[in-house]
Amino acid sequence: MIPLGNYLLVSAVLFGIGTAGVFMRRNLITVLLSIEIMLNAVNLTFVAFGRQIGTVDGQIIVAFVMTVAAAEAAVGLALVVALFRHRESLNPDGFTSLRW
Repeated sequence: MIPLGNYLLVSAVLFGIGTAGVFMRRNLITVLLSIEIMLNAVNLTFVAFGRQIGTVDGQIIVAFVMTVAAAEAAVGLALVVALFRHRESLNPDGFTSLRW
């Protein structure tokens, strides 16, 4: 059996990659994908702890998180398409004002 620490290490690396993508990239679609990577890292942690404890609670939580993540991705991509149609750019620095 693989120890819990290995799962947590992979999860931390994934979360770090997602965090770096959010802070370093200048494209809204890449930022959304980085947020999804961070959510998957958290999901891996939930499943790993659920396996360590011996219950399916982690998997149940992951099912709910994946549902919310799918809704977040749909709304986020709809907003990105609307912003691209308006400004014809996906650079987040161009969207600092709240006015159209």
